Amino acid sequence: MTAPAPDPSRFRRSPRPAADAPPSAPGDGVVRLNKRLADLGLCSRREADEWIERGWVRVNGQVAVMGLKVGPRDHVGVDRRADESQAQRVTILLHKPVGYVSGQAEDGHQPAVTLIDARSHWRGDAARTRFSPAQLRGLAPAGRLDIDSVGLLVLTQDGRVARQLIGEDSDIDKEYLVRVQYGDVAAGVQAALPPAQLQRLRHGLSLDGQPLKPAQVEWQNPEQLRFVLREGKKRQIRRMCEQVGLKVTGLKRIRIGRVLLGQLPVGQWRYLGPHEQF
Repeated sequence: MTAPAPDPSRFRRSPRPAADAPPSAPGDGVVRLNKRLADLGLCSRREADEWIERGWVRVNGQVAVMGLKVGPRDHVGVDRRADESQAQRVTILLHKPVGYVSGQAEDGHQPAVTLIDARSHWRGDAARTRFSPAQLRGLAPAGRLDIDSVGLLVLTQDGRVARQLIGEDSDIDKEYLVRVQYGDVAAGVQAALPPAQLQRLRHGLSLDGQPLKPAQVEWQNPEQLRFVLREGKKRQIRRMCEQVGLKVTGLKRIRIGRVLLGQLPVGQWRYLGPHEQF
C-alpha cells in the first residue's frame, strides 16, 4: 500500500533565501542534506537520515531522498512529526561507579547503560518523566569516563545533545576533582610538586602528537587538583599527570557545561530536566 503524501502544512522551513534566488548549483557550498540538518542544530546526521527515510524532509517543496545534496539557496522543510518524535527522546545523567565502561562491553566489564533501570532511578529526580524500557533503545554515552573513574556520565537518545557534547565543534567544558600523589609523596602533594609542573598541566603538554588546549588546573586541597577541560582525549587527565610526575589515585567528574553531578548517588541516575541545558 502506498503511504499517504505528507501534509505540507506540517512542515517548518529553514530560513528562506532571497525570493529571486535560484536553487543552489553544484559546487556552490553544496553539502549532503543530513549534514545541512545537523549544522542547523535540528538533529544528528543519523536522525536526519531517519527523517529522510520517513518522508519528513522536503527540499524546494519536494520530498527528499537519501543522499541528496543541498546548498545555501535551497529551501529545506521538516515535518512537525520529527519534532514530536524528538520530544520523546530522553537524556539521562548517571553517577557512574568504578568498574563500568562508558561504551560497549570490553574485557568482561559491563557498559554503564546496564545500570539504567527503574530500580536505580534516583528518588530525588525532579523530572516527571516515567521510566520505560523503550528509553533504552538507542541510548548511548555522549562522551567517555574511564573504567576506574567515577562521576557524571551523560547517556542520550537525542542526537542534538550528543552533537553538542562530542561533536567536532563542541566547546563544552568539563570539571573534575583529581586526587594525586607525587612519587612516594601521598600527603602534602601541593608543596612537593614544583610550580613549573603545575603550569605545564595548564598549558604546554601534548598527547598523541597533538598539543592540548589550555586547561584550568588549581589545587582544591593539598592532595587534590581541580581540572576544567574543553576536550576529552582517552585517559587525558591521567596521561597529563604522568607527564609531570603525578599519579592519579582518584578521579571524579562533577560537571559538564552547566549541568552538575550534585547530590546524585553513585550508581543512580536521573533525567536531564526540560529546563536544563549544557
